[in-house]
Amino acid sequence: MMIYTIKLGGINMEIERKYLVKNIPGNLKDFPCRSMEQGYLSTAPVIRIRKDQDCYELTYKSKGLMIREEYNLPLTADAYGHLLKKIDGRLIKKDRYMIPLKDGLTAELDIFKEELAPLVLAEVEFPDEESARAFTPPDWFGEDVTFSGKYHNSHLSRF
Repeated sequence: MMIYTIKLGGINMEIERKYLVKNIPGNLKDFPCRSMEQGYLSTAPVIRIRKDQDCYELTYKSKGLMIREEYNLPLTADAYGHLLKKIDGRLIKKDRYMIPLKDGLTAELDIFKEELAPLVLAEVEFPDEESARAFTPPDWFGEDVTFSGKYHNSHLSRF
């Protein structure tokens, strides 16, 4: 998994575009997949806990749509279990497929489960704002929802 992070005076900046998916690639089994669950202790500011396979983390995200500050801290399974009891809203469950794109980029294809099914989103992270703005999505991507906060997972957790 390639994650782009820009450090500015100790601040991690996440630059990503997000899309609804109109056609799920037929060869998903050819790509790495991880089962994830995440819950939110707060949505303003965004404070998230996540279980990604056997890895656990606590994340803070600032306000923003395409560019946001992000801080990740590792958690133990016990700490995650303790905090899981304190989430506000629904626990989001999804499968994430890592699909290579041109120019060394990767689409993180999220197929949501349970209450959020059949929602499917694709996110692409970028090294800088210029490449994010110049990005041309593949044909299987649908509507660009980067600038709609309603597709942030923190928003999806509230309904």
